[in-house]
Amino acid sequence: MEIRAIRGEKNPKYIPMKNIITQFSRLFVGVLFIISGLIKLNDPVGFSYKLAEYFSEPVFNMPFLEPLALGLAIFLVILEVVLGVMLLVGYKSKLTIWALLLLIVFFTFLTFYSAYFDVVKDCGCFGDALHLTPWQSFTKDVVLLFFILILFINKKLVKPLFPKMVTNIIVLISIILCVFMAVWVLNHNPIKDFRPYKVGTNIEKGMEIPEGAPKSVVEMIFIYKVNGVDKEFTEKDLMNIPQGATFVDRKDKVITEGYIPPIHDFTMTKDDSDYKAELLQEPKLVIFVTYDLALSNPEGMKKLEKVNQDAKAKGYKVIGMTASGPEEIAKAKKQYGLNVDFYFCDATALKTVERANPSIVVLHKGTIVQKVHYNDVDDLKLSDVAYGI
Repeated sequence: MEIRAIRGEKNPKYIPMKNIITQFSRLFVGVLFIISGLIKLNDPVGFSYKLAEYFSEPVFNMPFLEPLALGLAIFLVILEVVLGVMLLVGYKSKLTIWALLLLIVFFTFLTFYSAYFDVVKDCGCFGDALHLTPWQSFTKDVVLLFFILILFINKKLVKPLFPKMVTNIIVLISIILCVFMAVWVLNHNPIKDFRPYKVGTNIEKGMEIPEGAPKSVVEMIFIYKVNGVDKEFTEKDLMNIPQGATFVDRKDKVITEGYIPPIHDFTMTKDDSDYKAELLQEPKLVIFVTYDLALSNPEGMKKLEKVNQDAKAKGYKVIGMTASGPEEIAKAKKQYGLNVDFYFCDATALKTVERANPSIVVLHKGTIVQKVHYNDVDDLKLSDVAYGI
């Protein structure tokens, strides 16, 4: 099939349909790779957490790769953006399309594995900007694979848009800008915060479940050892468990996922009591967030006591939040001269609040008014009067 494109009246030219399809595929794949890569490049630490989840024991059981998660995350997201640029401008098309094909085959395997075995709930394809279910992620990768295969079959039709020198400069600039962006967000906060704890969010409201919201349907599965073999029984099958069977374990199988509020695992626990309701009513509250005190940045930790003293002088209540145990808390307070009480919160929740370890969060009656990376302590704005929010 051919489409006629007329240039003037004397020189009609025919454009093959396969060329139109190829160029559409080129545009679609290139733009999607750039958008997806930039969203993750905005928050590479968050993407590294997702990679670490894949490397963990319940998934691929490759814990030796977990320390490399951040480096791999940065490499992959920069590669994703640069390949998208290379495809659009037609830089080394054969190499580019081969790389895209290998990358999408790898991603398709990961998303299929996540969906089929129900091990990773969100692949992190678009970071926190857009959450996809495992099957949605797999479907997205299959669609991309389809269009990349079109490009692979028609590689000769993917030609450079500009002279060689211009194309080389565009690709080089894209690499430099990506590296600069990665270094910037690693040493400061993400340029755009897509997380549920962004500035302006009220934590209590973020935990609310709307009236009439769908509830999860969960089926309890009981595991018994019968004649040396583990067998699963549902509640309705309990009467049929053979005599002599030994109880092994119980697990919950989610039949239908109900509404999950954006903030659902936030606690402020101390001495087995949750002080969340009380602390989130404080008009002037400064929180030192450090999900793991053993891994916290020493230079960043040294800055916290001065912030503590300045904040208290202006009428703020200052606390720390961590997932570390009492021994690590005591060690850190002594090492850095910290005169604050620490409250416990799950590490995953604290990593979502802020990526830097440590970081500083300012609240007014549960509403986040400022978040500061430890490198940006000088940008912290502490008011002498309560916020008028």
